[in-house]
Amino acid sequence: MAGHDFFEPADRKRPVADPTAAEPLAAEEPRHSCDPAFKHGVVVGFDGSMSSERALAYAIGMAQRSGSGLIIVHVANRLPTTVWAGCEPPVFVDVPDHRTEVLGLELACADYLAEVPWILVERGGDICHELEEVGREYEADAIVVGSTHGVVGRIFGSVAGRLAKRAKRPVVVIP
Repeated sequence: MAGHDFFEPADRKRPVADPTAAEPLAAEEPRHSCDPAFKHGVVVGFDGSMSSERALAYAIGMAQRSGSGLIIVHVANRLPTTVWAGCEPPVFVDVPDHRTEVLGLELACADYLAEVPWILVERGGDICHELEEVGREYEADAIVVGSTHGVVGRIFGSVAGRLAKRAKRPVVVIP
């Protein structure tokens, strides 16, 4: 027989949804558990650019000084379907982004990360929202990002600027 069967005793009580409760037990959303080693750590946005590498270097030093872990966040691309289909309401589609795997391998081989415990978290969506969400989940002490240079940052607003306006924790912007 392949696999293992685990039998429950017949007298074991199972949680039953309270009919007067607003939401049934099955509707509860599973909470992401985070490793205690990274609770109150330093979150850093990283995409492999020069600006994010400078932010990573600063975040490493910050994590070492505070004796905490480093949560490296890569936000995968999302593109509006209006680009392809021309549909009216903008609907966003997750685009497969193998860049996170490549970044993870590069980071795993990096000597400068040997001094601090770190993890790589991949998310998809709005960069500002996802960095703040990861910061909330890990109860981060700070979020470190690199500054945006160039025309795109001037036209659409930089990630650092938008994050600094909306974040509920300190944001460190590295030039």
